[in-house]
Amino acid sequence: MTAVAIWRALGGADARRRSLWGCFLGFSIALWTKTEIVRRGLNHSAITDASILVKHYSAGAAILAILYYIVAVYGQYPPDGDMARAVRVARFIQRVASKTALSAFAVMTVMFFTIVDRSHPSDRFMSEHAGQWGATAYMTVFYAYLGSASAICLYQWAEAFRREDRKLLRVGLGMMAFAMVLGVVYTFGRMAFLWYWLFEQPSYQTAFDVDASTEAMQQLLFVFFALGVSVPATENGLRRARAWWALARLYPMWHELMSAFPNLPMEPARSRAGELARRGIDADLQLNRWVHDMADAIEKLRHHVPDGLMTAAQETAGRGDAAVAQAYWIKAALAAKGQGAPAGPVAAFEQQQATDQDDEAAWLRRVARAYKKTTTTQAHNLLAAAGAVA
Repeated sequence: MTAVAIWRALGGADARRRSLWGCFLGFSIALWTKTEIVRRGLNHSAITDASILVKHYSAGAAILAILYYIVAVYGQYPPDGDMARAVRVARFIQRVASKTALSAFAVMTVMFFTIVDRSHPSDRFMSEHAGQWGATAYMTVFYAYLGSASAICLYQWAEAFRREDRKLLRVGLGMMAFAMVLGVVYTFGRMAFLWYWLFEQPSYQTAFDVDASTEAMQQLLFVFFALGVSVPATENGLRRARAWWALARLYPMWHELMSAFPNLPMEPARSRAGELARRGIDADLQLNRWVHDMADAIEKLRHHVPDGLMTAAQETAGRGDAAVAQAYWIKAALAAKGQGAPAGPVAAFEQQQATDQDDEAAWLRRVARAYKKTTTTQAHNLLAAAGAVA
């Protein structure tokens, strides 16, 4: 949690990133207060059992940050259509979340310093205060706030899970929703035990066992939440990796096309290492530019080749392999342009139909693979077959 909090602190300043950073920071502080060194140090400080207050403040702030994250996600939708209910809930949360949290923290603070028995430091607060009405009242306020907020998160993420089609994001939402299921069971389950113990004093071992088992449930909650939040980022990372790999495979063909028409790209073409190491542009956007650059270059090349070049390329490649035929055409067209063929009427060219950028990039990778194997001799032979002057 600490590592993710530091990582997200460096990741940007929009509302979603700030909210997730606050969430991970709050949970990491809460988890550090559970470690023996920090817990004992705070509990034996000038404020007896201070770890409890610090833990509950940080966990409450973390769940508040999650609520703001939900608002940042759902608040962008218009208040009608399929998302109307989720939007209304999100906007209601935005109005009441901060006031509710501040009220809960204020009441908890007053109770902690007045009615909670802190006559001696405790190591396991819940089990050591089992059956005490002051601690039960204090924990009830905290668990009511934490459990209600967890239930709201569960509702929102379950709704998003039900509507999401993207596989990885759906997995992440499912894990986050399951984490909130654990959160609801943890908080309201503990609250039920505390109230039951007011009327039926438990043995210390029984209270300790309930404390330890519910604590394990909370640890599992953190695992599922951290993994669930990370999955969408993993999806984006995988997409960027695929785009980067496509750029690496397309580079030879793209570079030769841009060398023929140096005014086409927005910036002068660099070496392969220089292009792949660009930091000022996202790999997806760079791939999109390259796709358009190559399409523009091919359109310009159509004015420098004979009309029969596409037919000759298809006959050489065989009718069943359109990608190879297109690679032959591009290589021959670049050769004609390089030999000074003057611009003339637009020649025939068969462009593969693509449904989206991913489809188009996949097709161009096939063309680039064939292009890499095509020799200058083959290009000249193809031009000769098409009636060009070599």
